[in-house]
Amino acid sequence: MSTTWPEGLDRVAVHGITARGFHGVFDHEKRDGQTFSVDVVLGVDTRPAAASDDLADTVDYGAVAAAVVAEIEGPSLDLVETLAQRVAGACLSFDGVHAVEVSVHKPEAPVGVPFSDVVVTIVRSR
Repeated sequence: MSTTWPEGLDRVAVHGITARGFHGVFDHEKRDGQTFSVDVVLGVDTRPAAASDDLADTVDYGAVAAAVVAEIEGPSLDLVETLAQRVAGACLSFDGVHAVEVSVHKPEAPVGVPFSDVVVTIVRSR
């Protein structure tokens, strides 16, 4: 992927954060729900943590993953694009996260033809 990434930031990635959500434009999606999977790539400066070897000097990616699950399981939305934006906002709310790339996977989307996945990817920064 050729996205612009802010200079001087390292990347910490958490792939495959999975939860059940009730997002979509169709009534059955809002009623029955489906599995969503989210990948996040966090733009952080890892040098302070590398020097100190202390979790306090970096981003707790377990806490970030829990925040992503909260967004997936949160209020029903119509669009995956909106879910991606909300996940990005949740990630950027963590101290030390200066940018984020979010990919929301909706493999059970009602597309009407055989397919393997629908993915919306966004990049946001402070």
